[in-house]
Amino acid sequence: MSAPDYQVDLTNCDREPIHQLGRIQSFGALVAVNTDWLVSQRSTNLEKMLGLDEEIEIGSRLSNVLAGPAVDQLRSAVSGLIDDDQIERLFGLDLRGDGTLFDCALHCSGPYSIIEIERHKQGDISRQLGLLRPAMQRLEKLTDLDTLLEEAARQVRTTLHMDRVMIYRFHGDLSGEVVAESARGDLEKFHGLRYPKSDIPAQARELYVRNRFRIISDVNDEPVAIEPGITAEGAPLDLSMSTLRAVSPIHIEYLRNMGVEASLSISIVIGGKLWGLFACHHYSPKFLPYSQRTAAELYSEIVSLLIERALNKKHSKLRDRGREVHDRLMRDIVAGQSLLQSLPTLDPVIGQIIPHDGISIFVDDIYKLNGKGPNEEEFRALVKSLNAAATSRVLAVDELPARFPRAERFSDRAVGALIIPVSRSPRDYLVLWRSSLDQVVTWAGNPDKPVEMGPNGARLTPRKSFEAWQETVEGKSSPWTDGELQMADQLRVSLLEIILRLTDKDLEERRKAQAHQELLIAELNHRVRNILNLIRGLINQSRGDARDIETFTEIVGGRVSALALAHDNITKGNWSSAPLGELIDSEAKAYLAGKTDRLRVTGPEAQVNPEAYTVLALVIHEMFTNSAKYGSLSDSTGLLEITTRRDYDDSLVIDWTESQGPPVRPPSRRGFGSTIIERSIPHELGGEARVDYKLSGVEASFRVPDRFVEWDEAEQAATSPADSEADGVPNSETDSDTKPAPGSVLLVEDSMIIALDAEDCLKELGVAQVRVESSVAGAMEALAKNDFEAAILDYNLGGENSEAIAKELAGRGTPFWMATGYGEMKDRVEELGARGLLTKPYGKKELEQLLSDLSAS
Repeated sequence: MSAPDYQVDLTNCDREPIHQLGRIQSFGALVAVNTDWLVSQRSTNLEKMLGLDEEIEIGSRLSNVLAGPAVDQLRSAVSGLIDDDQIERLFGLDLRGDGTLFDCALHCSGPYSIIEIERHKQGDISRQLGLLRPAMQRLEKLTDLDTLLEEAARQVRTTLHMDRVMIYRFHGDLSGEVVAESARGDLEKFHGLRYPKSDIPAQARELYVRNRFRIISDVNDEPVAIEPGITAEGAPLDLSMSTLRAVSPIHIEYLRNMGVEASLSISIVIGGKLWGLFACHHYSPKFLPYSQRTAAELYSEIVSLLIERALNKKHSKLRDRGREVHDRLMRDIVAGQSLLQSLPTLDPVIGQIIPHDGISIFVDDIYKLNGKGPNEEEFRALVKSLNAAATSRVLAVDELPARFPRAERFSDRAVGALIIPVSRSPRDYLVLWRSSLDQVVTWAGNPDKPVEMGPNGARLTPRKSFEAWQETVEGKSSPWTDGELQMADQLRVSLLEIILRLTDKDLEERRKAQAHQELLIAELNHRVRNILNLIRGLINQSRGDARDIETFTEIVGGRVSALALAHDNITKGNWSSAPLGELIDSEAKAYLAGKTDRLRVTGPEAQVNPEAYTVLALVIHEMFTNSAKYGSLSDSTGLLEITTRRDYDDSLVIDWTESQGPPVRPPSRRGFGSTIIERSIPHELGGEARVDYKLSGVEASFRVPDRFVEWDEAEQAATSPADSEADGVPNSETDSDTKPAPGSVLLVEDSMIIALDAEDCLKELGVAQVRVESSVAGAMEALAKNDFEAAILDYNLGGENSEAIAKELAGRGTPFWMATGYGEMKDRVEELGARGLLTKPYGKKELEQLLSDLSAS
């Protein structure tokens, strides 16, 4: 075994601190000098080694004891020491000037310079360095870690001529295992044996990192004391970095119990941590000169680098596989599936880099398991305990019930877990599960055997039995390796990235949905306000067409029904174009009950968009109403022929021809119904409307521009769709009252009914001239030819807005008001230069307040 300084944790034993043992091994000498190079402490055999007849007194100048050139060399070496853990070596130094050569090791200990002296072996340093090069060349070719360790052990034994050389590797639980061995043929082999962590306590491990070389030439040799026992400051001399420092009698007894008489330990340090040891045993006393030990130490450092290279190469391969897994996860999961849905895909992919028996995901309070592991109830029982752990660290456990007692409930399925947190709060997890791996571990003696009190007073006795002792381990999974933990952490980062991307995507979708919802609400609000304004206009305008309440109710009801019918047709396809034929057919059914032979509809089908559909609904309703009251449908013989055609410019033309009915006379009074028929299509759609009251029957023609129409090439039947807002009334005529006006107002409104209602209200309030326009072009033309005292602008004019008109009016200094159904326009009033906002539906009261504000200014 190795050469640890203590066999167990000696916290309660009366022993000297491990770095302050005031003795050294007898084959060397030690002298401590202060900054003035006065001797402060020395070993009792210093004079013997140097061949002095007189004892060196404490406080003597070193220059009075050693030759001047030697002292200069020592001073120069000490000046090269940068930190307390650095050691300088001098070989073949003539300390006395008499030709006797010594090897010296120098280091600092607080305010003192420590000089360790051994006899020099002539020519050995060159020979040892010469052996080092070919050994390194052989090792350089090896990349497999196990092969590298076996060859390294063999070469150390060949170089040092030791009976046994082992490479001893520490596990995560601090126990050690012999992973490589080269031994004399007649010796029992230790390869594969495990040693409990108590064989090398924590304080010894720390020292092995600082001072990487420990030697015992003869376990039966008596060490020599350092005099005096304490420094001038009253504390023991710190010998942590000493090469010659004697070891604890506990460890000497430990080696004797193994039959070992000489030992050598060289640390293998990787990444600043103790990875393992070269443990060299010899079964008779063996002295290794300082030059040979130095070469072995250098060899160990090179082997450490080669081991680190092999481990890094292995980790590099794992990282490459981890990146492949990351790329695949990003491709598969971010393609659209959630983490929970991707569990069957995740399992085999992650299994390529981290073997496991089951995998589960706990995300958004939803649990899903694939393979072996706890069910949902069993896992939820662990969640509180898991949440107490760090949020950004992977938790690896190979004996769950010992860590989390509630895990005992599913220990028949999983006892090991690699818990990967993939969020902060509430905590989400991906967990890899491992089943119990019943295994036999071969220990070098019973690791749990109680340690007995022994001959060293109140100290603990080292183990005496090193026979192979087998232990069957149950209820534990195979341990999670460092490489697997690195992969788990990389996986955690990958999953966090995936979750963040999915979350960002979800947030973006929510943001878009919210924006769309807000737009729909605003649009709905606008349309509701427009409809309310439209209904109010219908009611106000229909008063002149009725002589009693029954007639008024009938007229208004018919017009509202026409609007409702049109709205139903265009909302069937989510506010999309609708067939004109459905509109004609619906109106015809209301008046022809059982007389369908009285109507003939011919021509190709056309799809009319929502903007034009309600306009046509009102016009056709008024035409049917008039025909049923005064025209060809008012008796039992008349005929009505409706013809649709696609004109040369793709516009829709509707020809209306009545015949064989009663004689027709032009209306003596122009009512709201006539206004709808003659002005709706030109005003709101920019189309044409013509009505001839011939004695033989009414003939009319309506043209709807192509931008409102989609033609169905396959259909040649008679039906059409459309969209707008209004209702029909009987043909009647009303002369509007004309009142003297205090000024002129420009009214820009694309809904004819709202425009007519607003126009009437303004005139009733005394406005002399009201100019009504439905488009930006019409309004700008009117402004070019006239000066207006005020203006009312509907913001939304079909496919355009009235901002250009507002800019022109603001430039002229003409006061104007914006009218809209969108509440958001409140924020734009000042920006556009408007005096205020008319929120639809508005009426006479609001317009009266507007004129009052105008006169007040």
